[in-house]
Amino acid sequence: MRINDRIRVPEVRVTTEEGEALGVMQTRDALRVARERGLDLVEVAPTAQPPVCRIIDFGKFQYEAKKKANEAKKKQVIITVKEVKFRPGTDEHDYNFKMKHAREWLDEGDKVKATIFFRGREITHRELGSELLQRLEGDLKDLGDVEARPRMEGNQMFLVFQPKKSKTAKPQPPKQQEQPRRAEAKQSARNAAQSDADTADESIDDDTSLSQQTTDDTAESNSVIATDNADADSANASVASAEAIDDFTGNEPTPDEVP
Repeated sequence: MRINDRIRVPEVRVTTEEGEALGVMQTRDALRVARERGLDLVEVAPTAQPPVCRIIDFGKFQYEAKKKANEAKKKQVIITVKEVKFRPGTDEHDYNFKMKHAREWLDEGDKVKATIFFRGREITHRELGSELLQRLEGDLKDLGDVEARPRMEGNQMFLVFQPKKSKTAKPQPPKQQEQPRRAEAKQSARNAAQSDADTADESIDDDTSLSQQTTDDTAESNSVIATDNADADSANASVASAEAIDDFTGNEPTPDEVP
């Protein structure tokens, strides 16, 4: 899609956003009118003679086109073909198990392809496969109709069922419900972060108190050690004084030694 100066044709048919027809104009004149209105000249029908252009807000046009595409995608229904495989000698338990799955798929609105695989000489007993598919058709007739009758492709025989009820798109949750949930989630995250911060602050305070207490205990221990050292020095001084007295007493002459 070409816009503004990328439109190279000499003249175009111009319409406004409201649908008003301005007629055939020279491209440069149409571009001048669009710029005077503060809008864009957008080529909407390039194959017409002359090409048709519309004076619109190109950004708004792109947004609305994308929005319509998203709405169409939400309403789009995708029907898938799901397959169940059998053997000519499939036992009762396996048959019932696969048949229940086929019923669930048909009830959900999907197609079901039932395939019977023949191995080796089993290909000579195709009637066993036909009987098995006929039985399956009877068990699924309340939920699905046969879209393709049984036929052989190589060593496989298959049958395709289509659901009787159409598949509907899954409802999308309204955005009004999503916004409160997001707000609650953000608030919960904020509360958790605040709680972690408070816990960290309390841990730091506890560590600070413990450090201060350890410092006080260390100071008290040093004071006790200093007191013990002072007591020891005092005791040593007392011992030294006693020894000195003993020495002095021992050096004095006895009465017998006095001349």
